[in-house]
Formats: sequence, C-alpha cells, structure tokens
Amino acid sequence: MQNEIVKSEMALSEFKARVYFEDTDAGGVVYHSNYLNYAERARTEMLRDKCFSQALLIQQDLAFVVRKIDIDYRYPAFLDDLLIIKSYIKELKRASMVFSQSIYHENGKLLSELTVKVACIQLSHKKPCAMPTEIIRKLTSGSC
Repeated sequence: MQNEIVKSEMALSEFKARVYFEDTDAGGVVYHSNYLNYAERARTEMLRDKCFSQALLIQQDLAFVVRKIDIDYRYPAFLDDLLIIKSYIKELKRASMVFSQSIYHENGKLLSELTVKVACIQLSHKKPCAMPTEIIRKLTSGSC
C-alpha cells in the first residue's frame, strides 16, 4: 500500500490515572464514558513524550480528531483504583493513525481495550491533510 507508512507496534507508552469521585456513578463504579477520557489523556501524553503537544499542533493549523473508536469493557474500575493505560500506535498512514490502548488495574487485571482511529486535519479548512514529515519522523523514531 503506497499510502501506508508503518504498520507495527511502535511508540509504546504508559500513563497512570487515579479514579476520583467525579469519575464514578453513585455506586463508586467508573462511568463508561470516562474510559474514553483516560485513553485520551494517555494518547496526549504519548504525543508529549514524542516532543510535541496538542498546542504545538494547533499553532501549525493542525489537529488530530477521533474518527472511530472501538471499545471493549471487560471489568469495571472503582473509586480510588489506580489505572495503567498502555498505548501504542498500531498503524500510521500519511493522514491518520490507529492507536491500540489497554486499560489495566494496578494489579494487572485488564479492564478495557480500545482501538482509536484519529485523522489529521487542517483546522482552517476542517479537512483531512497529510501529517508533516517531522511529525511522522517523531512518531516512528525511538526519541524526539
């Protein structure tokens, strides 16, 4: 495929998040949409680890927008749990990438798995665009 740049497990990242009262329902169980928030934070930190931020992208008239999410809820998380969100870029193309993310309890139990496809858009036109080569280089290299 000429449009495909990389298809491998690259850029493995770990992010930890504590479950707060605001994340739960009346029974102390994490509300389902908050798993999306934890995954979003983990992807943002993963990009920061690659030496660029969402703010820097916006300055370049770019943004990554979620196009599709697939989520499998296996077990619930509860108030005060420490979660570990493991993320990697499963697929990288010129204008999109697919993240694979797993949310674990600190004891190692897998709670949820997500596959998230994001597209690169030019903010001023609200249309997909190719990622700058510098971003692709940072995403595919082991360092900044």
